[in-house]
Amino acid sequence: MASDAEHDEDRPSPARPEIEPLPADGVRVVEIGTLLWLIAFVALLPFYGRLSDAGRGWWLWTCLAGFGIGAFGVEWCRRRRDAAARP
Repeated sequence: MASDAEHDEDRPSPARPEIEPLPADGVRVVEIGTLLWLIAFVALLPFYGRLSDAGRGWWLWTCLAGFGIGAFGVEWCRRRRDAAARP
């Protein structure tokens, strides 16, 4: 008996329309994400003692790392956008 995979090879694949990429450069999204990491860091800062006592001090440093990595991401996205705009 033939398997379904063998029958699939006989059928033509459906035509897929060409999809154009969205005209987005990602700068705004990365800026918002970076800002949210900074807000989370500042919001958790007053609770550092409690977080540390509960073994969750890493939350604060995770927010700071997210902000730092996001800052590099913002710069990278800006450079990528500017390079794409050049002829």
